[in-house]
This record gives sequence, structure tokens and C-alpha cells, in this order.
Amino acid sequence: MTAIFDQATASTLEAQVIAELRGKVGDRLAGWAGDAAYSAREREEKGRELINAALAERTSEAINTNTQVLSSAAEQRVAKAVFDALFGLGGFQELLDRPDVENIYANGCDVVFIDTTGEKGKKVGPVAASDEELVEMIRMVAARAGTEERRFDRGSPHLNLALKDGSRLFAVMGISERPSVSIRRHRYSNVPLGKLVEFGTLPTELADQLAAAVRARLNIVIAGGTNAGKTTLLNALAGEIPPSERLVTIEDTFELGLHKDPVAHPNVVPLQAREANLEGVGEISQAACVRMGLRMSPDRVIVGEVRGDEILPMLNAMSQGNDGSMTTVHANSTAGVFQRFQAYAAQAPEKLGLEAINLLVAGAVDVIVHVAKGKDGKRFVTGVREVTGCNGAQVTSNEVYRPGPDGRAEYAYGWRAETVEKLIDAGADPASFQRGWTA
Repeated sequence: MTAIFDQATASTLEAQVIAELRGKVGDRLAGWAGDAAYSAREREEKGRELINAALAERTSEAINTNTQVLSSAAEQRVAKAVFDALFGLGGFQELLDRPDVENIYANGCDVVFIDTTGEKGKKVGPVAASDEELVEMIRMVAARAGTEERRFDRGSPHLNLALKDGSRLFAVMGISERPSVSIRRHRYSNVPLGKLVEFGTLPTELADQLAAAVRARLNIVIAGGTNAGKTTLLNALAGEIPPSERLVTIEDTFELGLHKDPVAHPNVVPLQAREANLEGVGEISQAACVRMGLRMSPDRVIVGEVRGDEILPMLNAMSQGNDGSMTTVHANSTAGVFQRFQAYAAQAPEKLGLEAINLLVAGAVDVIVHVAKGKDGKRFVTGVREVTGCNGAQVTSNEVYRPGPDGRAEYAYGWRAETVEKLIDAGADPASFQRGWTA
């Protein structure tokens, strides 16, 4: 009589079948696809077909040899695990499918933590059977993601890429005791500005003013810490850019995704930095991408995040005809952006002095917005600063909104009169300035 496996042996048998089918279906899928140009959906549909066929073959063989047969529930688990391994992110996929999961951290295959909307640092089960399997899983993801394959081995022990759902994955091996993976979710990466008002990210009047600032072609810098919501706010503001404009986006890993919305942004050239190859050549830095982008006649340049010497070409882009450009930067406050820019500019090959750097910043940046993540996990704007000019080695600015007692932005000194006129001309509601403004 054929045996149905019990709970005690379920895990071991399922793991064996998953490993067996993953290899078998992977080989068949590769043979089926060949060199033809099949779409991702066609490959996934064929993958499900091959998985079901392989499971049927295995059941038939088990019956004929009087060995253990998978239950219906076990077959469903196996089918999902094999599909996730071939088309998703293996043991991570179940966590990625959960809408409440915000961040995933794996310090090896079996030391895994997640941050959810209601809990931080919760320990969960393993994502792979071994560290070797974890490394191989990440290699497969690297081979499928992005515009070109990215390496993950001892010659290139770190990996930075965007997943299909927009999540950001970073992995290291070799330089750490065990392979380590962190995945940062972008749960609200493509939401309009009005939705951010509903979420409590910023008040209605400020959303109206920032939307007008985009339409008025003011250059905007969004600052904040890691996972504070900078990219989400940048995407929301980009939604205010007229579809007739030509955009060039520059990132180290595709994350903004403006080019994926042909209705809102039909004319977008996305550029991605590239690491050197095995011979140590072929690297294309973000700074080089910005310079390339400027030769493509963009109406605006959007740099996903400045973190090094790309700051100078970015500031030049903002001050030399590409008004309305935007970027993000890591900084602790709106005022802290100036020190961050100075530090990045000092690292650039041009070796500009402090006064020259500040003149460049003052001539390029119009508005700085700072966002933060509260202890409750909610993200919000803490302040807005308007750059007004430069006085020697000091950039002058006006604090429009500042952090209130709860950290959220509250009215401070308001916009300058000339800026208010620009914003109203760009469609801002005059009533949103009813508290007055500075002269």
C-alpha cells in the first residue's frame, strides 16, 4: 500500500522533492526557451506547466514503486517553492508576498529577521537550506534582474539591485562571516501626492505648495535617513511633471521606475551605473551617467540619490538650463544637506574650495524637503527650507516649515514673496499661503 507521509517526515521529503524538481524543471525550461525571445509571462506560464507535469510524474512513480506520495497540500507547497526558486526569490518570496513586511534581513540562511508595519526585528524561519544555497539563490536573482547580469562571487562580493516589485536588495559574501542579505521594501513607491496626504506624510497645504514648486520648475532636494520615504516622495512629486517633458533619470540601481509609466512619463531615458567587469574595466559611475544624460537634451534630470562626486555634475545640471530637476540625499535635517553636499563635492576630482561649492549649491538648489520615519513606522515630512543665496562661505536659506513638537512639519517663516508669486502662478491655491510670508 502506498504511504502518505506524516508530519514528522513532511519537511524532509518536501525539501528533497523541491530540490529534485527545481533542477529538473529548470533544465526543461532552459531547453524549451532556448535562444528565442519569450516574454517573462510566457516563461512563467510554461514554468507552472512543467512543475505540474513533474509533480504528476513523481506521484505516478511513487505509486508504482510503493513509496511515499505527497498530499495535495504538500504538492501545493512544493509547486510554490519550486516556482519561487525559478521565478521569484526562493525562500524570501513568501516574505515578499506579505503586504505587512517592510524590511527583510538574513545574516546567513537561518538567521532571518523582518520589520513589519507593527513589529520590528521579528525572527522568522530560514530562507534556504544552507549558506551555499542562499548564495546560489542570490546569483540566480542577479542573473535575471536589471538590464544586464550582475555578478555575485568572491571577485565581486557585493550586489545591489532592484527586484521586480521595486524592493531594493543588497547582499554581501566573502567579506562577512556568512552571506548576508537585506531587502528594503517600497510599499508605496508609486503613489500620487494626494495619497501621501491621506497617509499623513504631509499636510494638504504643503502638498499643494510642493506640487506647484515642481510645476514652477524649482530644483528640489529630498533629504532623510535610510528607509525614510525619500524615493516615495520623489516619485509622488515627479507625478506633477507634465507628460510632454523629456526626463533623464540616473541611479546606481533602477528604483524610481518613471520609465515604466508611459502615460505619465512617455519620454524618459533611464540610466543605471555599472560596475567593472572581471578584468576591472567597463565601470560607468553615476557621475559619468549624469554627464551623459546632459547630452541627451533633457528638460529635467532626476538623480535617484547623490552620495559622491556625482554631486557636481548634478548641481551643474540644476543651474545650467535643466530647471525643475530633483534628487535625494542622506541627511539629518534640511540644514544638514549643505554640509553633506560640501563633503561630497570635496571628494570630487575638481577639488573645489568651500566658497566655490557654496556658490554652486546656492545657484542650483531652490527647495530642500526633509522626511523621517517615526517610531510607529509612519513616514512624514519634518521640514522645508528655501535656499535664498550665498554670503561668502555660507549658503543663506529660509526655513519655510520646521519640525514641530511631534517632529512633523509645522509652519515656520513661510516662503519669500517672490516664491509665493511663482507658486501661485504655477497653480498653488492662494489660500494655502494665508498665514503670510516673508518679504
